[in-house]
Amino acid sequence: MTAQFTPAGTLTAEDLGTIHLIGVGGVGMSGLARLFLTRGIPTSGSELREWPSLAGLRALGGTIHMTHEATNLDGVDTVVYSSAIPQDHLELVEARRRGLRVLHRSEALAAAMTGRRAVAVAGTHGKTTTTSMVTMVLQQAGADPSFVIGGEISEVGSGAHHGTGEYFVVEADESDRSFLIYRPYVSIITNVEADHLNTYGDYATLEAAFVEFARLTDPDGFIITCADDPGGRRLAETLRAEGRRVYTYGEAADADLRLTEMSSSARGVRYLAAIDGRSLGEFRLPVPGRHMGLNSASAVLAAYLLELPMVAAETALAVFPGVRRRFERKGVADGVLVYDEYAYHPTSMTLANQTLREVAGEGRLIVVFQPYRLYRTRDLQAEIAEALAIADELVLLEVFGPGELRQPGEGAAALIEAVPLPAEHKVFVDSWEDAPVEVARRARPGDVVVTMGAPPISLMGDELLAALAARAGGTADTAAVVGSAVPDGATAGAESVVGSAVPDGATAGGDGAALGGAAAPDGAAPTAG
Repeated sequence: MTAQFTPAGTLTAEDLGTIHLIGVGGVGMSGLARLFLTRGIPTSGSELREWPSLAGLRALGGTIHMTHEATNLDGVDTVVYSSAIPQDHLELVEARRRGLRVLHRSEALAAAMTGRRAVAVAGTHGKTTTTSMVTMVLQQAGADPSFVIGGEISEVGSGAHHGTGEYFVVEADESDRSFLIYRPYVSIITNVEADHLNTYGDYATLEAAFVEFARLTDPDGFIITCADDPGGRRLAETLRAEGRRVYTYGEAADADLRLTEMSSSARGVRYLAAIDGRSLGEFRLPVPGRHMGLNSASAVLAAYLLELPMVAAETALAVFPGVRRRFERKGVADGVLVYDEYAYHPTSMTLANQTLREVAGEGRLIVVFQPYRLYRTRDLQAEIAEALAIADELVLLEVFGPGELRQPGEGAAALIEAVPLPAEHKVFVDSWEDAPVEVARRARPGDVVVTMGAPPISLMGDELLAALAARAGGTADTAAVVGSAVPDGATAGAESVVGSAVPDGATAGGDGAALGGAAAPDGAAPTAG
């Protein structure tokens, strides 16, 4: 059952009074809390584990309760929850019993955007990266935008900021239909592919939701989508036929912002951009991947249409540091480079693995993959298997499917058989602890290893580095990642896990949820960001 949300209206963040967020430790919820606190709004939150983001919230004056209790709501006017919070959560039940205002995270975020020109980024892939790029371009142009992103910009360590400018940049999540709450001035849709069919039922319904999202764009604003993506192209054709302002980007000959001479290497991406035959110059990114080039082009096009100086876009993209869990370098040990990558849909997996091959050069690519959701693994098994076959070696963990019941023959057992790699180059491990051992046995100096997939797998990078270092009798050279420390026993999100290979007590947030939340003790309701 999909929750029903209230569309954005005239309600402002200040109208919410004293705010309490359930599961405040996750990236998405902690970012929203940070936004409220910096606006001077009294804000509290509840959690079950001490997450890195909580210290910053306390420093801003936030009250953090390390329990879930009815008394946490004393003096509260508005309670905010995410899609990962069950409707029978004791604090939600108590909030409704008391007659408090109860808002989904996206509804509270929409209130925070009231009075600003919202730039909303949607799409099956690339939302977080693109939102980060747009934000950095606006910042470089001196626009000081507010933003809330479903991840942390590397080297910044924050996924939210309350700015003084007129723009508010937000990542718009389609997984639970909550992106239909927003009323953007600029809508960016990176691509439209089959996903979250547990919510939509079929692709046609999903595609219709993206069209509906685009129709919510302010008539004085505009819509941006990718001409290279079939779903984006159909979207543009539908909306243009309705007389809406739609602009496209890509390498396609008929794209409004056309990219040429694009190249990608381990050193990054570069391309030339032109609009209506007029050159906008050369753009470079320090991160590899042609898909990264396409994501950045949407930020370039948005800057152009907002009449921002192109030098701001060039400068911002040239120093773009990346986003946590999106091609994130974890470190190197015994000559093996370790990355972490959020991809779990076959298209994004393919793009990520192709890019990692560029980085590996003469070395091999070893993928440690944890599939995300049983329905996706089943319905897209052939496509996921092909994406994994790009690797030289595959270490596969069981599907992470919060709340899902795995039937006989479903999950990793079926997927490992479908991957067209020789038997000696692929292996299923049924416990978390076996994966680092297997990687250390297979990896050679010069290889690249990537942890890929469901949120819990992001916790494994340090363990892989430690196992690789141990075999060499040394220590790992780990990458400095802001906010990546995870306390003992901490978790990634929080829903009950059925048949998932995760560390003791570890769980992950719902589909599309940012890494965060807390593990619930036996019998307690889970939390998530």
